[in-house]
Amino acid sequence: MAAAAEEALTSAGALGGLVQDYVVGQQDGPAAEVAADVKSGRYTVLQVVEALGSCLENPEPRTRGRGIQLLSQVLLQCHPLLLEKEVVHLTLFYENQLKDHHLVIPSVLQGLRALSMCDVLPPGLAVSVLKAIFQEVHVQSLTQMDRHTVYSIITNFMRTREEGPFVEELFEVTSCYFPVDFTPPPNDPHGIQREDLILSLRAVLASTPRFAEFLLPLLIEKVDSEMLSAKLDSLQTLNACCAVYGQKELKDFLPSLWASIRREVFQTSSERVEAEGLAALHSLSACLSRSVLEADAEDLLDSFLGSILEDCRHHLCEPDMKLVWPSAKLLQAAAGASARACDRITSTVIPLLLEQFNRHGQSSQRRTILEMLLGFLKLQQKWGNEDKDEIPLSGFKAPICSLVSLALTDPSTQLQLVGIRALTVLGAQPGLLSTEDLELAADHLYRLSFLKEDSQSCSLAAMEASGTLATLYPTVFISHLVPRLAAELRTGDTELASGEGPSYQARRLRCLQALAAVSTHPSIVRETLPVLLQHLRRVHRGNNADSIEVIAVCRSLHLVAGQCQQEPESCWYFHQTAIPCLLGLAVQASMPEKGLPNLGKLLLEEEVLAAMVSVISTASTHLSPELAARSVALIVPLFLDGDVSLLSENSFPSKFLPFQNSSSEQKRLVALLMAFVCSLPRNVEIPRLDRLMQELLTLSCHHDGLFSCTAAAKCFAGLLNKHPAGQQLDEFLQKAMEKVEAGLNPGPYRTQAFTLLLWVTKALVLRYHPLSSCLTERLMGLLSDTELGPAAADGFSLLMADCPDVLHRAGHAEIRIMFRQRFFTDSMPALVQGFHAAHQNVKPNYLKGLSHVLNSLPKSVLLPELPTLLSLLLEALSCTDSVVQLSTLSCLQPLLLDAPQVMSLHIDTLITKFLNLSCSPSMAVRIAALQCIYALTRLPTPVLLPYKMQVIRALAKPLDDKKRLVRREAVTARGAWFLLGSPGS
Repeated sequence: MAAAAEEALTSAGALGGLVQDYVVGQQDGPAAEVAADVKSGRYTVLQVVEALGSCLENPEPRTRGRGIQLLSQVLLQCHPLLLEKEVVHLTLFYENQLKDHHLVIPSVLQGLRALSMCDVLPPGLAVSVLKAIFQEVHVQSLTQMDRHTVYSIITNFMRTREEGPFVEELFEVTSCYFPVDFTPPPNDPHGIQREDLILSLRAVLASTPRFAEFLLPLLIEKVDSEMLSAKLDSLQTLNACCAVYGQKELKDFLPSLWASIRREVFQTSSERVEAEGLAALHSLSACLSRSVLEADAEDLLDSFLGSILEDCRHHLCEPDMKLVWPSAKLLQAAAGASARACDRITSTVIPLLLEQFNRHGQSSQRRTILEMLLGFLKLQQKWGNEDKDEIPLSGFKAPICSLVSLALTDPSTQLQLVGIRALTVLGAQPGLLSTEDLELAADHLYRLSFLKEDSQSCSLAAMEASGTLATLYPTVFISHLVPRLAAELRTGDTELASGEGPSYQARRLRCLQALAAVSTHPSIVRETLPVLLQHLRRVHRGNNADSIEVIAVCRSLHLVAGQCQQEPESCWYFHQTAIPCLLGLAVQASMPEKGLPNLGKLLLEEEVLAAMVSVISTASTHLSPELAARSVALIVPLFLDGDVSLLSENSFPSKFLPFQNSSSEQKRLVALLMAFVCSLPRNVEIPRLDRLMQELLTLSCHHDGLFSCTAAAKCFAGLLNKHPAGQQLDEFLQKAMEKVEAGLNPGPYRTQAFTLLLWVTKALVLRYHPLSSCLTERLMGLLSDTELGPAAADGFSLLMADCPDVLHRAGHAEIRIMFRQRFFTDSMPALVQGFHAAHQNVKPNYLKGLSHVLNSLPKSVLLPELPTLLSLLLEALSCTDSVVQLSTLSCLQPLLLDAPQVMSLHIDTLITKFLNLSCSPSMAVRIAALQCIYALTRLPTPVLLPYKMQVIRALAKPLDDKKRLVRREAVTARGAWFLLGSPGS
C-alpha cells in the first residue's frame, strides 16, 4: 500500500513537472509526452485536468490559455479513449470556457474539435456545443486557422449527427462569404487561390438539402445581380446543388429559377454565363427526372417542362429573329437531361419544326430550322432506346426523311451540309431507316460527292457521312454505292483517253476519295481495295496519266490502310493484297524495259515514292508479330536476292537486285523496304540482318542519287534504333562510324556521309544511347565546316522534329520521354561555347542550330535558361539568314508573354530589331516580326510608353505592304500600340 501511494505521488509529481514545463516554461514537447502517457495508461485525462488546476484558475489569460491548450492537444490525440461520462464533463467545461478572454478561445475551439470526433458523444451535446459557439464566439473575427477549426467542428457534427436545429445559423456563418471575393496576397506562402476557396465553399453550401430554403433565394438574388463573377458562381453552385436536391427542395423555387436562367440566356452578353445557365437548367431537369413519383403526387418535371415550352416554343416559329437560337438551346438543355424530358419536349417541338420548315421557303431560314431539328434528333439518338418498345422517331420518320431529302437537293451548300449531318444522325438510329431509305441516302451521297469545285466542303462532308453509314449498313453500300464508284473510275478512264477534257480527271480524283472514305467495314474493304489497285495498274500502264493521279490513289490506299488498323483481319487482308501489288508495280517500273512508255516511270518519282512509303508503313505498323514475321520472310529476300515470288506480277525482263550493281532506278526502291522493315514491332526478327545492314551501309555512301542514299541511311537508322543493346549493335555502330569518318574526308561522298551521321545520331538520341553524345559532338564540329556547316545547322531541326516516315512512335521506334530536354541540357553549353569561339562567317550556323533546338522545347524548360540565352537570340536576329531570323522570332514571341520581366530589360534592342525585320525581304519574316511587335504590348505599360510614338510611326510603312497578310498583321500591331496606356486597355 505504501509503495503504491509513493508511486502515485511520484507519478503525480512527474505530471506536474511536465505541466509546468509546458505552461510556464513555454516548451511544446511535454504535450506529446503527456499524450503518450495517457495512451499508455500511465495517466488518465482526469489526472491531467487535476494537474492543470492552478493554471486554469490563474488570473492571467495567457496562462489559462496555455493550460487549456495542453489539455486540447492531449484530447486531439486521445479522444478515442474517452468514456461517455468524461466527454460530458469535458464538453460542459469547454462550453463554459467559451465565455473566457479572447486569447483563450483558440485553445478552447481545439478542445471542442477533439470532442466533436468522439463516438461516445451523447445525443444533444452537439446542439449544445453549436449553440454555445454561435452565442459566445464571433466567428467572422477569428483568424483563418481558428475559423477553419469552427468549420471542422461543424463538419464533424454534420458527418456523425443527423439532427440539428441550427441549420439556419450554420448556413448564415458559411453563406456570408458567398460569393467569394478574394485576391491572394503577394508572396502568399500557402498558395491559396480564389478558385480553391470557391470550390470549398461550394462543397459546404451544396452538401445538404437542408440548406435549400435558405440557399436558393440567395442564388436567385446573385444570378439577378450585375456582377459577372456572382452570376457564374451562383449558376455553378445551383448546378452542384441539383446533385443532392430532390423535388421537395426545388418545388417552391422552380418558377423563379427558370425566370432567372431564361433571362440570362436570352439577354446575356457573356458566353460563359449562357453556358452555365444552360448547364444549370440541364441539372434542374435531371434532378426533377430522378424523383420517384407517388400516385397522388404532382409531376413537377411535366409542369416545369411545360413552362419552358410555353416561354420558348413561339420563338422557334421566327427563324430570322435573335431569340430563336437561345430558345432552342434552352429546350435542348432541358430535354437532354433524361429520356422522359426528351420525350416531353421533342413530342411538341419536332412537329412544330417540321411545320415551320415547310412554311418557310428561304434556304437560310430552312437551314436554321433544320439545325435546330438536328439538335433534337441527336437527343433522341441519346435517349431513344432507353426502355422503349418502339423505334425512336418512328412516328415522324416520313416527314423528317422528306425534309432531309429537300435539304440535300437544295441549291444552298450550307443547307446541304446540315442535311448531310441530319441524314447521318437518322442513319445512326437502329431500325429507323428501311433498305429503300438507305439506298436513296446512298444516291444522295453519291451525287453530293461529285459536286462542282465551289461546293467541295459539301462533297467532303458527303464522303465522311458515307463512311459513317457504311460502317452500320455495309451490305447496302456494297450493293448500291461501290459498284457505281467503280464504274465511274472506268468511265473516267475512257472519257479521258478520248480527249474529252480535264474535268474527268477531277471526277476520278473525287471517286478515289469516295472509295477510300466508304471503306470503313471489313466487307467493304474487300470490294474497294481491288478497285483501287486495279486503277493504279491502269494508270501505271497508261499514256495520259500524271503523278497527281498516282499520288491520289496512294493517298486513298493510305486512308484505307489506316481504317483497317482496328480490325486484325482487315489489316492482314490489306497488307497481303496491297503490298505485293505496290512492290510489283514499283519493281516493274524500275526495269530497263524498252517498250515501257516513259509514264511507266511515274512510280519512281520522289513524291510518288513518298506516297507509297506512307501506304506501306501504315499497313505494316499494326500487324501481329506472327503475321509480320511471315511477311518479312518474303520481303527481305526480295531486296537482298531478287526473290520475286511474293509479287503478284513477277514476270520481269531482268533481275531485281537493288543492292548490287543495278540501275539507280532499282536503288530508289530501298525507300519501300525502309517503309516496311522500319514499321514492324520491335519483337519481330529481321532475317539476315547482318547482310541487310551491311548493304544499307554501303548504299548510304554510294555515288548514286541522294534520294537512294538517304533512304538507305534512314532504313539503317530505323533498324539501329530498335535493335537491342549488345555486341551486334556495337558492331553495327562501329561500322557506321568508320563509314562516316571515311566519307567525311575530302571527296565526292561528303554529303552522303553527313546524311548517314545525321540519321544515326537521331536514332541514338531518341533512345538515350551512350554513344549519342559523341555523335552530337561530331555533328557540332561540322557547324564550322564551310561546305557542310549550313546543312549541319539544319540537321538540328531534324534531330528535334517528328519524322513522318521513320523513327516515329507509330512505327514502334524506341523514343524515350523528354529526349528533347535531355538533348538541350547536354548540347547547349557546347553550342554556346562553339558560337563564341567560331569564326565570324560560320557563326550563323551555330545560331541556326541553336534556334532549332530552342523552338522544340517546352516553355517550362526554356524559361529558366532565358537570361543566359537571350543575348544569343538577340544576336541571331541580326543574322542575314531568313531561316535563322524566322526561327528566332517564333522562339521569342511566346517568351514575350511568359517572361515579361526578363524581356523588359532588353526592350530597346527588341523594338529596334523587330522594326528592322518588319521590312525584311522575306514575307514570313515580316509577318513574324509584326506579331512580335504586337506581343510586346503585353509587357508592362511603363516600360513601353517611351517607345509608343516611335513604333506607331515605324508601323506606317508595313500598312502599305504589297502582301495582304502583312498588312493585316501591321494593322493589328499598330492598333494595339495606339491603345497603349489608354483607360481600360
